[in-house]
Amino acid sequence: MDKNHKIKFVFTGCVGAGKTTAIATISEVVPISTEAKPTEDSVVRRKSSTTVAMDYGELTLDDGEKVYLYGTPGQRRFDFMCHLLTKGALGLIVLVDNTHPDPMGELDYFLNLNAAFLNQGAAVIGVTHYDLSTKPSVDDYYQCLAERGDPWPVLHVDVRKSEDVNLLLNTLLTTLEYA
Repeated sequence: MDKNHKIKFVFTGCVGAGKTTAIATISEVVPISTEAKPTEDSVVRRKSSTTVAMDYGELTLDDGEKVYLYGTPGQRRFDFMCHLLTKGALGLIVLVDNTHPDPMGELDYFLNLNAAFLNQGAAVIGVTHYDLSTKPSVDDYYQCLAERGDPWPVLHVDVRKSEDVNLLLNTLLTTLEYA
């Protein structure tokens, strides 16, 4: 890849899906996080803090090239940050909390929110909290994506494990390579 071209990936998804944790798990630098006490009742019930601007981390590929990692806020009032953060990005990691009351609705929402980016970019879907709820299944997500006409890979992941987050990134890189 051209050394002047930056490799930038963006993590997005609902509150509690694991965006901040995923970046912290693999970042080689101390991640920058903009966590604050939530004010929305729906968020207060799920978490004691939430991202209000963005998360940021970095990692280095085997060839020495840097990868820049950004995480969007999950609260819908900060949706405009998705459009700002995806500028110049190569790919999108959509994290879906499988314990959310409507995980398929959340997947649909975040794919629609990022539709303009996805017209020229690529995505991978990471289903989190699968250890707590295996419904919907990965096959259900693939069915939802097929109905939308979206070709994105789906993996269930534990974002606390570096091998799982690296699998998401490697899958996204492979998707970009063969797109």
